[in-house]
Amino acid sequence: MDRPAWAPDGVDMTQASPARMYDALLGGSHNFEVDRKAAEMGKMLVPDLPRVALSNRAFLRRAVRFLVDSGVRQFLDIGSGIPTAGNVHQVAQEIDPSCRVLYADIDPVAVAHARAILLDNDRSAAIEADLRKPADLLDQAQATGIIDFSQPVGVLMIAVLHLLGDADEPGAQVAAVRAAVPAGSYLALSHLTSATRPEDAAKLGANAADENKIGIHFRSREAITGFFDGWDLLEPGVVELPQWRPESDRDQHETPGRSLGLAGVGRKA
Repeated sequence: MDRPAWAPDGVDMTQASPARMYDALLGGSHNFEVDRKAAEMGKMLVPDLPRVALSNRAFLRRAVRFLVDSGVRQFLDIGSGIPTAGNVHQVAQEIDPSCRVLYADIDPVAVAHARAILLDNDRSAAIEADLRKPADLLDQAQATGIIDFSQPVGVLMIAVLHLLGDADEPGAQVAAVRAAVPAGSYLALSHLTSATRPEDAAKLGANAADENKIGIHFRSREAITGFFDGWDLLEPGVVELPQWRPESDRDQHETPGRSLGLAGVGRKA
């Protein structure tokens, strides 16, 4: 199998990656055949799966704009994925060029592309880091100089926590990151859910585990809300992706009551 010029050495091209599968669902070009096949299988099981990806991306853009409007000027995007249209730094810096953005992802392809895009952007950077090791992630973030942990931070965990199983203690990992940022910081997250379509969630979860060896964990609204424990959960709470402060009809990528993703934003008082 020929390695594309954009693929870093050492990347396993025979194993699907959540970041690259998401890129394929969004119509991106930085993915391998194994990722495209996995995305196609997902679409066979749940034909509207690409709409979930679009809905998730739209939530990210709305959340970033909201945080900038709320005074946030630095962002830590954990599980940032493959760079695509409407990246966090593009959205934030369009409003205020002084905004700083640090991307963190476990996938070296995602990190390599982020770094390529950010070569001429001295207010943004990317690191290879694992949310399951929050102390290491935070140390790396501190070392970049992009994030000042004495000032409010907009922490983004968009479509990443459902990749952590209960054994990974996602609640504890999120709590460690929340504890590292000061009052006035925000957490915006989205998460696949079993609340609206349990049968489709079960099919996708089983396929990901059996065919792609990727654990995807669909959680309840209550479990997802728990990631904000101790913070002020902002209106309208943890809701379906298109229902979090939609700005226009263009945000309605999914049928009401049928979104496979939930999202919310909380603030540290």
